[in-house]
Amino acid sequence: MCRSQIAEALGKIFLGDANACRLTEPAAEINRDAVRLVKELYGVDMTESQRPKLVSELPAVDVVVTMGCGVECPYLPCKARVDWGLDDPTGKGDEEFLRVIKAIEEKVLRLKNTLEAGVAG
Repeated sequence: MCRSQIAEALGKIFLGDANACRLTEPAAEINRDAVRLVKELYGVDMTESQRPKLVSELPAVDVVVTMGCGVECPYLPCKARVDWGLDDPTGKGDEEFLRVIKAIEEKVLRLKNTLEAGVAG
């Protein structure tokens, strides 16, 4: 499972650290294929800037995004919830990873536009 890890990295890139995604799913390490491809595409080494966090460590959130994994996600109070319904590319080739990374990028940018419209409107 690496979609949340990718979303956290892209959230920091496109939303800024103050509005970034926060990964709550504990993992022993970040998926190596995700680390490699995000570094190649965006120049960001996720192993240097990310770690799993407990729900109690998170600041208040406006939007909770789940990845459609069918796994029970921790409850976080929020103003809105959205499920992106993305398949997990773990164990698959680079082509599938790249498809998921680009889908997450598009969804993060769409979320950014939605948040900006809400602030401006």
